[in-house]
Amino acid sequence: MAEINVTAATFQKEVLESDKPVLVDFWAPWCGPCKMLGPVVAEIAEEHPEIKVCKVNVDDEDELAQQFGVMSIPFVAVFKDGNLTKSTVGFQSKENLLNLI
Repeated sequence: MAEINVTAATFQKEVLESDKPVLVDFWAPWCGPCKMLGPVVAEIAEEHPEIKVCKVNVDDEDELAQQFGVMSIPFVAVFKDGNLTKSTVGFQSKENLLNLI
């Protein structure tokens, strides 16, 4: 399954109302570590259809970033049943990200 770009308008439906665990990558196009993490997140999206993978561009969606206390990026959050269950900051390996879920 491909990554889904999420906005404030679609966050409720795509993330909070999802029937699957959701991995959300808060990123920005100018962020070096985000560029390194992007392919890892894309691999998870392709290899694990049981996980919904979403991306939030913090430059475009600063309200969402503030809502979830994103102070540094990349910030990866995991949501289950509409609740934020775990999060991490900085580049992470695929194994580490899958362990969050």
